[in-house]
Amino acid sequence: MQWEGVMPAITTPFRMDWHVDHEFLAWHANWLVQHGCTGIVALGSLGEAATLQLEEKVEVLRTCVRSLADTAPVIAGISALSTAEAVHLAKKAAEVGCQGLMILPPYVYSGDWREMKAHVQAVLRATSLSCMLYNNPIAYRTDFLPEQIAELAAENPNLHAVKESSADIRRVTALRALLGERLAIFIGVDDLIVEGIYAGALGWIAGLANALPRESVALFEWARCNERAKVFELYRWFLPLLRLDTVPKFVQLIKLVQAELGVGNARVRPPRLELEGQELQDALALIRSALARRPAV
Repeated sequence: MQWEGVMPAITTPFRMDWHVDHEFLAWHANWLVQHGCTGIVALGSLGEAATLQLEEKVEVLRTCVRSLADTAPVIAGISALSTAEAVHLAKKAAEVGCQGLMILPPYVYSGDWREMKAHVQAVLRATSLSCMLYNNPIAYRTDFLPEQIAELAAENPNLHAVKESSADIRRVTALRALLGERLAIFIGVDDLIVEGIYAGALGWIAGLANALPRESVALFEWARCNERAKVFELYRWFLPLLRLDTVPKFVQLIKLVQAELGVGNARVRPPRLELEGQELQDALALIRSALARRPAV
């Protein structure tokens, strides 16, 4: 398992009856890898995992693994209400052939460090798979501090990466100062990717890559190679779209970008609802304005 590069947090496509569209999911996963993505993260926040039953989650993972075969790794997002369910899902992910796990804090309950460490550690030790810790205090109200992440890394040899979504670039430098190269640091906030790479991040769990993988990979690689003129020209164009990843309705918005580009539809599962009215018109105006100026990459 190589933790580096652009790994989209893949959206979960739904048919009109809200069942998972496995045919499109398989195509989408392949299409992303063909455009330079180094892996796929399924069942993350953007994948609407909280609306999927356990059996559906396993089938999503199975579809992604079958589709990609050995071309790129599939990383399973592990999130649940209970530690027992998270451990069970981790074991099922290993059974169907996932190469890694992205471990989220539990839904709903935001406990203290002792409780959150016990939860994460149970998942880490459920399989031998390479693991990434997902730190997103904005969405999940659980903040894994750099010192706590270092403690987990010291006690769990299969913790190899962290997805840092605190939106605080200082977290990247703090982790590097504490851990050096021990963990691969990934940026999980789309509009912080260039700054994150310059601070030492090795990867990007990307949202807009679901619709624009070519531009996402180019932005990442140019930043990594310090092609500053190219980076900032592309970043200036991309930022209005990348910022769609940072608002509460990011799932609806990113799926809307996919729909505008013909690589998916805008359907989401309740309690989410598709955008409508002025909110939809404002989003479409922003998206269409950016796409009309889409640069050649």
